[in-house]
Amino acid sequence: MKLNLTKVVNGCRLGKIKNLGKTGDCTMDIPGCLLYTKAGSAPHLTHHTLHKIHGVPAMAQLTLSSLAEHYEVLAEYKEGVGKFIGMPESLLYCSLHDPVSPCPAGYVTNKSVSVWGVGGRVEMTASKFMAIQQALQPDWFQCISDGEATCNEATSIKRARKSVDRSLLFLDNCLKLQEESEVLQKSSIIGVIEGGDVTEERLRSARETAKRPVGGFLLDGFQGNPATLETRLHLLSSVTAELPEDKPRLICGVSRPDEVLECIERGVDLFESFFPYQVTERGCALTFSFDYQPNPEETCTRRTSVLS
Repeated sequence: MKLNLTKVVNGCRLGKIKNLGKTGDCTMDIPGCLLYTKAGSAPHLTHHTLHKIHGVPAMAQLTLSSLAEHYEVLAEYKEGVGKFIGMPESLLYCSLHDPVSPCPAGYVTNKSVSVWGVGGRVEMTASKFMAIQQALQPDWFQCISDGEATCNEATSIKRARKSVDRSLLFLDNCLKLQEESEVLQKSSIIGVIEGGDVTEERLRSARETAKRPVGGFLLDGFQGNPATLETRLHLLSSVTAELPEDKPRLICGVSRPDEVLECIERGVDLFESFFPYQVTERGCALTFSFDYQPNPEETCTRRTSVLS
């Protein structure tokens, strides 16, 4: 995987991620989004209909919470979740949780995190998590982390520090297990930036995660109360400034168009696309005016060129 930036303007990054997929011949533009799915299926769309739509994101998002309970079936299948769900050519990213379904707090320990499937809580140690990833065989997967310290509410320094320490420990354990797995050599692990709303811990998480051989970075815990938006955006700018430019930055829990644009201006590359699903489930639809106001100076220049 290789990220080529063609332009960076006021924090916004324009470029292309190359050498993706098992064969290394897939590409993805940034900024961009992931295809939101439910257990590998785009909500309300058949595979046939999906293929007829122009501009579908190159990478689909799967959630561990929806697949963990089917681990034994996928492990016995041995050909990966892509072929199993009828998307063998698609790029796949496996996140921990479904962004539409909030998870109960209080189930993270020094040795495990929890995801919530149809049958309830599924506890994830590093070894179990990596065994499931070996069965899924995604192109990218989010590492397990302590994501309960968020920017949505004030976090104590002690809790933020514990969140970062646990997340780095999980990352080190998962990287070690990835080295031992032949199946996961072509998969990229995405390191998670934690630390709540404590700037020092967020920056420590970013710096330490950047020292590890991760394929990219996931900015976790920046979703939340609109009243804290300015604080979250300022913190986001500080964190992205610490990350290397040659690796993609993802953010979870942010999908509203206005918030996406704010994050792009602060150096974020990839976003989840669950917002249209949320709107649909409310029985609503999105409408846009698409009024475009061209730059008058550029318009004048073009007219002058035509006249001459």
